[in-house]
Amino acid sequence: MTSWGAFERDLLEQMPLILAGLVNTLQLAVIISITGFVLGIFVFYLTLSKSGLVRNVTNGYISFFIGMPLIVLLFLMYYGLPQSGIRLNPFTVAVIGFTLNVAAYNAAYLKTAFNGLDSSQIEAATAQGFKPSQIFRFITLPQVLRTSVPALTNQVIGNLKDTSITFLIQYTEFFARMQELASTNFQFFKAYLLTALVYLLLVSVIVMLARSIEKRMIIPSA
Repeated sequence: MTSWGAFERDLLEQMPLILAGLVNTLQLAVIISITGFVLGIFVFYLTLSKSGLVRNVTNGYISFFIGMPLIVLLFLMYYGLPQSGIRLNPFTVAVIGFTLNVAAYNAAYLKTAFNGLDSSQIEAATAQGFKPSQIFRFITLPQVLRTSVPALTNQVIGNLKDTSITFLIQYTEFFARMQELASTNFQFFKAYLLTALVYLLLVSVIVMLARSIEKRMIIPSA
């Protein structure tokens, strides 16, 4: 049997596990993209607080999690916390760790977009008696989200690709299953090439969806 034939045989034999790993990858990517987006909006909102203490703490949060390598955070939670009596399963560690990290990046994107807004809009809304929460909800947030679509969708792509490191904390996602396939027949090139193609396909789907969203959110006057 040729090497390709042997690889195809092992691939078919392990296909149920590989597909299950792919489902785990997509599930994790979707969850952390949503939780990171929602928490990112909240963190961004705090950066606009009138309280200097709140702003400083929030900016410190953003700097801390952007500055810390994600793998270090995951290792700290999965391998470090048990020494303090706190044990979390791999999926929980991945969701919490990624959410904290992704939220910091998303908040930074939104903050950058906010800095480019015309401040006269906020001043006018304040003069008309709008509350800070109303200004944020109806004026600030819609505009910064629209401006940040490219950055936010790039973050989603990054989330999908970064899930591949969770095999290091024993989460059985797609890359972990492909690692197992490669170790079965030592056809590393074929296994990793197939892995790369699958990720490329998934990223391409996200890019197409992102472009569709961008077209729908184009500001007419722009």
